[in-house]
Amino acid sequence: MLDSYAVIGNPISHSKSPLIHTAFSQQTNQSMQYDAILGPLDGFQAAVEKFRQQGGKGLNVTVPFKLEAYRLITHLTERASIAQAVNTLKFENNEILGDNTDGAGLVRDIEWNLDTPIAGKRILLMGAGGAARGVILPLLQQKPSVLVIANRTLHKARALQQQFTSYGNITSGNMMSFSNENFDIIINATSASLQDALPGLPAHVFMDNSLTYDMMYRHEPTPFLKFAQQNGAQRIADGVGMLVEQAAESFFLWRGIRPQTKPVIALLKSQI
Repeated sequence: MLDSYAVIGNPISHSKSPLIHTAFSQQTNQSMQYDAILGPLDGFQAAVEKFRQQGGKGLNVTVPFKLEAYRLITHLTERASIAQAVNTLKFENNEILGDNTDGAGLVRDIEWNLDTPIAGKRILLMGAGGAARGVILPLLQQKPSVLVIANRTLHKARALQQQFTSYGNITSGNMMSFSNENFDIIINATSASLQDALPGLPAHVFMDNSLTYDMMYRHEPTPFLKFAQQNGAQRIADGVGMLVEQAAESFFLWRGIRPQTKPVIALLKSQI
């Protein structure tokens, strides 16, 4: 029998995870199958337990269940504990290990695929929701000179600064607080691109050699990436690489093998 894995979310039909993990399993000759599960909005825990009882080995968790998944686990990795959100579950005996691979995926995409070291760099991270929270610790562990959290609602940015202050040099403000500063890496972790909107960032933060990164992705540059290009940014990237790299981190947790990601990134881009 094939080992069973899946992604669970609601909605789920748009998910690229089955494509990604099927490519990983074929590449590494793993005896596994990977499916998509539409989780009932009021029945996430029951759906997870049913999957476990049927012999499931692990789950990826997506919107809107990451916080519920956090409450289900028996053990947490450090990065999931600090993010207070889980996107990967591993089932072993009667235990449920919870992990958050988003930050590791972002860091690996920036450093390996985009050839941009993070150490010593000035980073601006826009947003203070779950997407931002999940990547702060892995970014700080790479020792940037400063990590700035910018958010429309100032108190949310301040709360993240206070939570992570012991892990590195981190500061915070609203979107206009840093209008006279420049950054080496600018990351959009807001949901603005989903609404074809801009996150409200001043135009002069971009430098021609800055890396401008949007966690969202689509078949053409997001409004944020277009805005960055119009204001001098020459290096832009969307979240396709992060999606594949965080999946590879889950795959490694489950199977103990790290797949090659660049061919799968190219495959995914051809599908979008």
